[in-house]
Amino acid sequence: MGFSSIAQNKKFDFIAFGDMPYKLPEDYGRFEGVIKKINQEKPVFSVHVGDIKSGSTPCSTEYFYKIHRYFETFDQPLVYTPGDNEWTDCHRKAAGEYDANERLKELRKVFFAKKESFGKKKIKLVSQSENLAFANYVENNAWEYGGIQFATIHLVGSNNNLKGANADNTEFNEREKANQAWLEEVFAKANSKMGLVFFTQADMFYHGAVPTGFTQIVEKLTALTRAYGKPVLWINGDSHRLLIEKPLLMPDKKSTILNFTRLQVFGEADMEAVRVKVDPKSSQLFLFEQLMVD
Repeated sequence: MGFSSIAQNKKFDFIAFGDMPYKLPEDYGRFEGVIKKINQEKPVFSVHVGDIKSGSTPCSTEYFYKIHRYFETFDQPLVYTPGDNEWTDCHRKAAGEYDANERLKELRKVFFAKKESFGKKKIKLVSQSENLAFANYVENNAWEYGGIQFATIHLVGSNNNLKGANADNTEFNEREKANQAWLEEVFAKANSKMGLVFFTQADMFYHGAVPTGFTQIVEKLTALTRAYGKPVLWINGDSHRLLIEKPLLMPDKKSTILNFTRLQVFGEADMEAVRVKVDPKSSQLFLFEQLMVD
């Protein structure tokens, strides 16, 4: 189990995708097509960046297990980080009027019982839950390959589950604390590496001056990225549009932090993926290719 060691100067590819399958039952067949395409491409691993369903389909445990079975059909390792549609939005009538915290607990039980990836070939993952102070956060995982540090971090749409001033924000506050600590821990792990890649669900940039459920995380990420100095790639879903850009700004708010790149993947109606090519000889380190599924 695990990766064979790869020299740090070797090229390799991984694949990112998310926000699928949405329209059911039609999208099951399309999702099978995505899996088949990725299996043909033989990446070293793939990552699903959350939203394994739309916000208006039932959040049943039965459905969680159905997707879990799909995840095990990937030939290479597959890693997953949760989206809002599978827990924060489950209170909606169309989603089954579940309690969000109960669904999160169930999601963790179904998808994160083992400290390893999905897929026929599995890799060991280092979970934040190994730190007893953050024992619940089984979904925050890290691994390394080819001189690059990889990690998932649990940030979701719907304002990251931060509710209004008078609401109970215990879940948000505790996960915020865990995520801040996880960012620091993963950047520290990456010090000896050529670069760092994070995977998350939320499209968390450009929310304006009013503080949101992402404000503190973006501030922390900005400071850590500047101090790190090497390439950082941030991959998210949530908004269903392919986007490659530089959203983090220097303190002058005019120039961008050039060592940070954000890739937002396709999703929902556009069930496509993105191949990320890691080339240690390229000054950019990360190169991108659209992976269109017939």
